[in-house]
Amino acid sequence: MDMKKRIHLELRNRTPSDVRELVLDNCRSNDGKIEGLTAEFENLEFLSLINVGLISASNLPKLAKLKKLELSDNRISGSLDVLVEKLPNLTHLNLSGNKLKDISTLEPLKKLDHLKSLDLFNCEVTNLNDYRESVFKLLPQLTYLDGYDLNDQEASDSDGEVDGVDDEDEGERSDRVLHLQLFAHIFPLRKLSVFVERDFY
Repeated sequence: MDMKKRIHLELRNRTPSDVRELVLDNCRSNDGKIEGLTAEFENLEFLSLINVGLISASNLPKLAKLKKLELSDNRISGSLDVLVEKLPNLTHLNLSGNKLKDISTLEPLKKLDHLKSLDLFNCEVTNLNDYRESVFKLLPQLTYLDGYDLNDQEASDSDGEVDGVDDEDEGERSDRVLHLQLFAHIFPLRKLSVFVERDFY
């Protein structure tokens, strides 16, 4: 499925301005560029474009509220300055599995003042001597590189979330609690209730 059709399906009768999260993983991009995504998605906070064949992010529209961008497993080799121009409030950027070879290609990211997490797994640049030290020196605003801080402390789950964008809202969480309570009532086995409680909490 091409990217334009996928975006139309993901809208689900909503207007673009209503969308806060958009996942377009594994769809096709024509000529390695982003298609069908416009500045009308003005409230978008999370965008995922994993494995869509991107060569460049040059067609990215201005998305001032976007905080988290997933671009892993594409063929991007540079021209990251477009991210600075179009996504001024980006905090999390995943470029794992792309064609980035040199520290210098990351230079434009210095202007992303709010960037605190950058992932470059499986990019050639990670094989360079003093890779981590060099990136932290180039991008002092970073807290985490490839999931770890400068002192090799792993990022917590809360650090990986975008503020206000949670995988499960309160309604879904309440439904799940209710289902567990009903299940425990129907099957009032002591071992089962202990297992459910331990596993849930």
